[in-house]
Amino acid sequence: MSHNLLKGKKGIIFGALDEKSIAWKTALHCVAEGAEIVLTNAPIAIRMGEINELAKQCNAPIIPADVTNMDDLENLFIKTKEHFGGGVDFMLHSIGMSVNVRKGNDYTNLNYDFMHKSVDISAMSLHRVLQTAMKHDAINEWGSVVALTFIAAHLAFPNYNEMADIKAMLESITRSFGYQYGNKKHVRINTVSQSPTITTAGQGIAGFDGFVSFSEKMSPLGNATAEQCAEFTVALFSDYTRMVTMQNLFHDGGFSSTGVSEAVVAQMGK
Repeated sequence: MSHNLLKGKKGIIFGALDEKSIAWKTALHCVAEGAEIVLTNAPIAIRMGEINELAKQCNAPIIPADVTNMDDLENLFIKTKEHFGGGVDFMLHSIGMSVNVRKGNDYTNLNYDFMHKSVDISAMSLHRVLQTAMKHDAINEWGSVVALTFIAAHLAFPNYNEMADIKAMLESITRSFGYQYGNKKHVRINTVSQSPTITTAGQGIAGFDGFVSFSEKMSPLGNATAEQCAEFTVALFSDYTRMVTMQNLFHDGGFSSTGVSEAVVAQMGK
């Protein structure tokens, strides 16, 4: 059911890969709530072809952009402003990739060239996006930016590897740039720390199914789904949350506030 929460608003969705991804579901929810969007992803992801189906469903253009390439980001914001005839009201940063995780390198045996690449793609990209958007005055007054993160930025999850450090950096950029953009144009910037969610990216992490099972048992409300994360993100894009900024918001069924659950105690006692 649509509530027209984003009626008349325009936005950019970064990182929609396939129908499992939170960005994909968020794009659909934004359009259902009355928004117009631009879709963007790395050229290699676009060549995989699935995002073209999402573009049809959303009646949205696709503007390729490698978020580690400043020329690509310049082009993205120039073309987006041309398409909409002005700036955007919201953006979703749903971008994360660890080369070391893909290569199976343990946290105590990282390849630092790979780590540099992972930091660039997964954290510095948010700074690049925001800096370029500010340069082009591409986000409207009282706009909203959301980036997706995970609780491993705060707690040790061994198999999450270097991405834990990178997500901590992402959350720090959110606070630092949130202060700057808030002062300059009342733009708010937040991260959403989502329950472990079965997506194409998540399935690349060793033991990820165990993360999902454990958090389901720990969370009094159970795990939040990708669909529910999309709904929460829409709320953060809406005018109902215009005084929320520089926050890391846990969307995890209560996992982050639970020391131990009866279900986990019962399992451990067997």
